[in-house]
Amino acid sequence: MTTKPTAKKYRIRRTGPGLTAPTADPARRPVSHEPPRADAGTKAPAAKAPRQKHHTPAVQVSQARMHSDPHATAGAKVQRPGQPERRTPASPQEQAAHEIDAIRQESLTGRQLRMARRVAQKHGMAPASDFDAVRLLRQRGIDPFQRSTLLELVVPDQEEVTQKPSEKEPRVQLPQTVPPPGETLPSTEVNPADWRNRQISEIQQDIARRRKRKIRMLVARLAAFVFLPTLLAGWYFFAVATPMYATKSEFLILQADGQSGAGASGLLSGNQVATSADSIAVQSYLQSTEAMLRLDSDLGFKSHFSQPFIDPIQRLSDDSTNEEAYRTYQKSVKVGYDPTEGVLRMEVIAADPEVSTSYSEKLIGYAEERVNSLSQQKRGDQMADAEESFRNADEERRAAQEALVNLQLQGATLDPEAVIASLRAQITQIELQILEKELQLAALLDNARPNQSRVDGARGDIRRLNDQLNELNTRMTDASQGENSLAQLSVRIQMAQADLATRDMLLQSALQQMEQTRLEANRQVRYLTISVKPVTPQEASYPRSFENTLLAFLIFAGIYLMVSLTSSILREQVTS
Repeated sequence: MTTKPTAKKYRIRRTGPGLTAPTADPARRPVSHEPPRADAGTKAPAAKAPRQKHHTPAVQVSQARMHSDPHATAGAKVQRPGQPERRTPASPQEQAAHEIDAIRQESLTGRQLRMARRVAQKHGMAPASDFDAVRLLRQRGIDPFQRSTLLELVVPDQEEVTQKPSEKEPRVQLPQTVPPPGETLPSTEVNPADWRNRQISEIQQDIARRRKRKIRMLVARLAAFVFLPTLLAGWYFFAVATPMYATKSEFLILQADGQSGAGASGLLSGNQVATSADSIAVQSYLQSTEAMLRLDSDLGFKSHFSQPFIDPIQRLSDDSTNEEAYRTYQKSVKVGYDPTEGVLRMEVIAADPEVSTSYSEKLIGYAEERVNSLSQQKRGDQMADAEESFRNADEERRAAQEALVNLQLQGATLDPEAVIASLRAQITQIELQILEKELQLAALLDNARPNQSRVDGARGDIRRLNDQLNELNTRMTDASQGENSLAQLSVRIQMAQADLATRDMLLQSALQQMEQTRLEANRQVRYLTISVKPVTPQEASYPRSFENTLLAFLIFAGIYLMVSLTSSILREQVTS
């Protein structure tokens, strides 16, 4: 480490006529071989003392003494010309220690102390500590914590900036050493402003180098993970991909127009809600493996996509399985259903326009067959149930009618109730005749000399009528009693007649239900109507080169963004 040689003599420069400063003893001023201790937060060495202006000779002498010995006169005032010299009763060391203790009691922050040391170094002081720097600045009449004082550390003196080097006045600094001749070693002190500017320039250059390196790495990663895959995808879509032709068609499933139904069925008939289930079933069937196998057996789906002129990505191998062919079928046949309009939209893609049209027509035929089979099975089940119910009702009515005839033949009487009613009528008539004859007999007997022949005739008529009445009552009793009585037979016949009437009503209801089921089955017939017929295309619809390339770029960029964000987050978590 190179040290500055110790000055042997001090010379006081005259600043006024007749005024000279006493020569200081070289042994009294300690010479420092290293720069003053800088601020803990900065790396700049102690700055040189700035140029001081307009000092009186006495003040210059006092400042020279203070620089030669900082602890010489801490509490002594500057001696003015014409005033007698005054001395403090306390020693300078005790006065300085007392002032430093007072400064310690002020509870200054570390930042304030560091700024005070920097201000003291700017003014050419050599404080022993941070508190000593505050003390020396206050002796100079400088507030180390004033805003203008802090700004002087950063902003240079405007007069020094504008003044040319040739016009600068010699800086007054007492005492000033004069290097002996022949000793012209370079100073170890560095200008803080130049050192700070050099450090800032190095930091800026380092930041610029890092930014350029990061930009180059970013461009390299983007080129490797985004631009290169996008370029390959665009080359495939523009130069390699086989053109494909798409045939579009639209069809819908309608319900047969029937008589207006009642209830919810009448409200839903004729709209798209009634046929939505059938439309979804047809869509699923057209996109199933069964439809692919039928198409392959009828028109050779696998053989068409196994032709050598198709690019390797879209081409099927010669020994491809049904699963591989079905994946190609899903990409080639697209069926969509619009529930608001009830329209099925189908797009068939093939390497030849004629083949795509034939595929589309064949698939529409498959859909029509499936619609007919779905409605036919449903209608067949409903009609079978209605016909079976009608046959059962007819058989039960026939059995009830046969039971009634057997009961009528069992008693040799077709209508027992009529027989009983006839007997009751005869008995009533005979009773009336007997009453009339008894009245005639009583009228004859009321005469004093009745005609005997007429009286005997009346009595004979009454006797014969009573005999006839007894006979009728006997017949009536025989018809009402016993196992084979007309009354019991009449009750059984009435029950058979009621059963027959019930069976007649059931048969009529079954017949009506069968007719209604037939009408409902006719209304449930589904028809597949083609609204847009397939037309042979003249231009290739796929691949869409620009759209697919742009989509590939967005996909690769999104993947790269997600991976980079994830890696940066993980790196931050690990480093923290």
